[in-house]
Amino acid sequence: MNEKLHVLIIEDDFRVADINRQLVEQIEGYQVDTVAKNGNEAIEFLNSPGRLPDLILLDVFIPDRTGLELYWEIRQSFHHIAIVMLSAAKDRATIEETLHGGIFDYLIKPVDFERFERTLIRFREQKALLSSRKELEQADIDRLFGIYTSSALSAPAQPDGSLPKGIDQLTLVGVLNILQESELNGVNAMETGKAVGVSRSTARRYLEHLVSIGKAKAQLNYGEIGRPERRYVPWTK
Repeated sequence: MNEKLHVLIIEDDFRVADINRQLVEQIEGYQVDTVAKNGNEAIEFLNSPGRLPDLILLDVFIPDRTGLELYWEIRQSFHHIAIVMLSAAKDRATIEETLHGGIFDYLIKPVDFERFERTLIRFREQKALLSSRKELEQADIDRLFGIYTSSALSAPAQPDGSLPKGIDQLTLVGVLNILQESELNGVNAMETGKAVGVSRSTARRYLEHLVSIGKAKAQLNYGEIGRPERRYVPWTK
């Protein structure tokens, strides 16, 4: 999926909006179309001729709307556009209502970049999966909903049964696929990051996680000059 994903940011604080724009533009495959500082500007943009955004970053607190009015207005008129809520609102009722409305994700301000990055990568990978299939098997649907039954992706047991902090299932699947496709030559963190659409440091973290659970091996390749290169190959019994 080579086409850029388009984003609309709805945020009344210009400083926060600028930060959100910068966060989006650091992630491969995305571009911000515009920033709307209130609901009227957002609806005007959505009703204007031209390409609609794939994703909307929305704050609950908008000057010309109360509560979740804008959220439901967008949901009803532009139901095919995904929405990620970026808000300081942490009350159960608001979060529960957005869940019922099919929110893609809900991030509490101040937003952690790593968490934000995982959300956008997950959305990008879901779009890529849907665009590559006319029919989906159960395994594909499980990936869309973040359900994994393969022990190949199991992490060391956590207190709540989740993956370690900073490891997202959908991204992990992408890294594992790249690793398995590499065969004997293996991959390094830079190559993996470019293929999956994450930074080199993020790719290294996922590769090291696969090493820790016995799904990959790390080896040092010594070149003619410079430091040895750390490459990762699939673990074979």
